[in-house]
Amino acid sequence: MYKRLSAILFPVATVLLIGALVWGYQENKEKNAILINAENQYQRAFHDLSYHMDRLHAELGNTLAVSSTSQGMHRKGLMNVWRITSEAQNEINQLPLGLLPFNKTEEFLSRISNFAYKTGVRDLTKEPLSENEVKTLKTLYANSGEITKDLQSVQNKVIASGLRWMDVETALVSNNTQDNSIIDGFRTVDKKVEAYPELDWGPSVSSIYDRRSVKQLAGMPVSAEDVKRKALKFSDSDGNARVRVTQNGKGTDWSSYTVHVNQNRGHKISMDFTEKGGQLIAYTKERNVGAKKVSVQDAIDKAQDFLARKGYTDMTAVSADQYDNMANFSFVREEDGVLIYPEKITVRSAMDNGEVLGFQASDFVYEHQIKREIPQPKLKLAQAKKTLNPEYKILYNRKALIKNDRNEDVLCYEFGGRINGSQYRIYINADTGLEETVEVVKDAQAGIR
Repeated sequence: MYKRLSAILFPVATVLLIGALVWGYQENKEKNAILINAENQYQRAFHDLSYHMDRLHAELGNTLAVSSTSQGMHRKGLMNVWRITSEAQNEINQLPLGLLPFNKTEEFLSRISNFAYKTGVRDLTKEPLSENEVKTLKTLYANSGEITKDLQSVQNKVIASGLRWMDVETALVSNNTQDNSIIDGFRTVDKKVEAYPELDWGPSVSSIYDRRSVKQLAGMPVSAEDVKRKALKFSDSDGNARVRVTQNGKGTDWSSYTVHVNQNRGHKISMDFTEKGGQLIAYTKERNVGAKKVSVQDAIDKAQDFLARKGYTDMTAVSADQYDNMANFSFVREEDGVLIYPEKITVRSAMDNGEVLGFQASDFVYEHQIKREIPQPKLKLAQAKKTLNPEYKILYNRKALIKNDRNEDVLCYEFGGRINGSQYRIYINADTGLEETVEVVKDAQAGIR
């Protein structure tokens, strides 16, 4: 009997053993293939990064080499710098540097990219490179040369010693980064970049990285009791509502209060106030939202009435984004027939009855305190229309104040219309007749003017 069982089980066991060995071999082969592919991708991204940093250094040199009156070559050089820097940033993102401090170099490249783009897109025939901008380019040329040399030094070590990027990833995950030439090289680059003196990037680039601070706001600091009273009034709550006030970031550049209000009828409301000036920047009301029953226009009308009752007058809806049974609307302030786009409030409404369940007013709070004088347009409306595509079917027009690529207020003629089966808004500079920006209009906001 045992012989008969052995005769049956032995071949079965042999087949299973062979199958396990084959399966293990295949798994190991596939794993090795994945590791080799990842290593190849890392190596390609790193060598491309080294190449593009060298090209960036050369392109900055080319831009500086031509005459100060060569606006065409300056534009071409700056656009090339922007393109090359963008490629270098993309290659950094492909490397396993998430756990490695390389953020200073990434920010440095980001600033170069923004500086080159914002300088290159302007009309250099009317506004050529300034002395400060040329000085900045010279500094960038020198700095990029140093970074290139350091990266090439790492590249030479990688090639000479056959270093692997997969070892870098393993070392970062295990937090064992000592005696790794690649990691040491990138740390050296980042420390060197961090030590560079601050450059004059100009207001258009610096504004991108400047974080808003309550110190920029007008008004005196308010107490927790002050914001409690403000919250009860804004939420139309009586004195019996339960209120909890929390102070956030005390002593920092973003000191604020969060107020939670539990109304007697069961609704929970939260609001954020700035400590300086006690201005409301966010409002949220929690409740279950039913199926959609109201139209977009009805919801907009209710949102506009809500804002007016809360003290935000002269607000006009400019965009809508509907999803399921909720909708977001953007409102901007209107003054003398001109839409002030920087002064924006985003409202969130429930589409079952149009009730406002939240809004975000940080843009409005910071921009509304700026004293703006709306200029008179140098171009007539008819002149601005002539700059449009002849096939563009205009549905409406109005004046609008927007931020341009240099973060400056610009008066424009806003033309809403259709072309190629889609609806757009085109903003024409009311002084120069040039297109400042073009926006596609989503279906939900197609009826908004």
